[in-house]
Amino acid sequence: MQAARRYFKSFASGFVVAVPVTVTFLDYVGYVARVEGASMQPFLNPEDRSFNDVVLLNRWSVRNFKVNRGDVVSLASPRDPEQRIIKRVIALEGDTVKTRTYKNRYVRVPSGHFWVEGDNFGHSLDSNFFGPVSVGLMHARASHILWPPQRWQRIKPFLPDDRRPLDKDTIAHLEEQGAVSIPNT
Repeated sequence: MQAARRYFKSFASGFVVAVPVTVTFLDYVGYVARVEGASMQPFLNPEDRSFNDVVLLNRWSVRNFKVNRGDVVSLASPRDPEQRIIKRVIALEGDTVKTRTYKNRYVRVPSGHFWVEGDNFGHSLDSNFFGPVSVGLMHARASHILWPPQRWQRIKPFLPDDRRPLDKDTIAHLEEQGAVSIPNT
């Protein structure tokens, strides 16, 4: 009985320490998540497989809400804050982007926001549907693909050439025509 009591006491004290440490780690450093859906294909969840990619989501790297164009991020959906989505950062605040299906053809991303898109156009609810997204909705940056083992890799920022923000000359020309919109968000 004495040994059982010592064992329980040891287990309980370890549990009391482990839970706060684990919660702190998950809140501030990072966690692992399974990517579902087709919005980031072919980069994540390539079509020829029947299982989902698992990624490491790095919370520490976005603690100051700093991201780069081309980063893959996890964020709360602007349509359903309980749902987390994973998208690629296309444009940052101050950038002007040519949209695909948004109500305005050209949008200047307002301060404190960014423009995100899924890699699989036509299969993604992203900024082309809900507009620029507040950086405050961002949870983490995807830093590595962990599963399946043959796809293990560091996720490097990548921005397709056709999705780059517009250059200054193009923006000046569009502003002369009144074609650039700055959303009220």
